Amino acid sequence: MTHLAPPDEGGHVSATSLRAFMSRLLLALLLVAAACTNPPAPSSPLPDAVRLRDTLVAQFDRSADAWNRGDLDAFVGDYAKDSLTEFVSRGHVHRGYDWIRRNYAPRFAEGAQRDSLRFEEFAVRPLAPAVALVTARYVLFRDGRTMASGPFTLIMERRADGWKILHDHTSSD
Repeated sequence: MTHLAPPDEGGHVSATSLRAFMSRLLLALLLVAAACTNPPAPSSPLPDAVRLRDTLVAQFDRSADAWNRGDLDAFVGDYAKDSLTEFVSRGHVHRGYDWIRRNYAPRFAEGAQRDSLRFEEFAVRPLAPAVALVTARYVLFRDGRTMASGPFTLIMERRADGWKILHDHTSSD
């Protein structure tokens, strides 16, 4: 049996580790249940894929603009502001909006060099009336040359304040 944290001397796992594990398990079960259910009833149709793609492309164009002008808060504003938001990169899972913001902050510090950003190969798949799977590619470029790029996969949820990223799995080429 794998634990999220090593057991203490009495062989017990902390309540915090157990809660984190249960939260991830619940999210996984909800995603599996959503994938296995029948299509939604006509009273709750899936969003139109083309319109949703257009909406999210415009949102990510604004996100790239925020990156390019050095506006950290606007850039990370697409992430759900809660402790369960996940960012997966370089073989590690990190959790929480605060971690994501701290991770990006050094690139926005005064005097920091930050390559320009654009998004390509954007695809959107509605999974439920308020949940979408997004795949795309980020490209960081300088002087017409690509400095870094890679694919990413997002799970997004429509909330009262717009579409927010719940899970971001980013890779580099």
